[in-house]
Amino acid sequence: MSTVHIVLDTNILVSALLSREGKPAKVYRMFLTRILLLIYSPQIFEEYQDVLYRPYLQIPHIDADIVLRAIRQNGKEVWVMPPSVGIMPDEDDRVFYDTAKSTGAFLITGNTKHYPSEPFIVTPAEFLEL
Repeated sequence: MSTVHIVLDTNILVSALLSREGKPAKVYRMFLTRILLLIYSPQIFEEYQDVLYRPYLQIPHIDADIVLRAIRQNGKEVWVMPPSVGIMPDEDDRVFYDTAKSTGAFLITGNTKHYPSEPFIVTPAEFLEL
């Protein structure tokens, strides 16, 4: 059985850190235990860094550091170019969409409305049911 590839929208990492018992946290733990392979681009990693350290989220820096280190050590960085064309409900999320689509990964998000309707774009609950 091959490892399932995923791309995590930033809101999933934030949710996993803020509520360690929820479905986003379960998906994140599956990555940590190498059941899942997290795929990310340099732009995605940059967004993770930017968001996880935002003061209003009140995520302890040590927790953000651990998450980012785990992604670097256990995830797979890919370069995705050129960007896709077409209407994107939230243009800032195109990099997540393009990375998942080009690598055959699931895109796991809490904001499916930010993306086109595609079978590889799922919520944490939908992913865990697969």
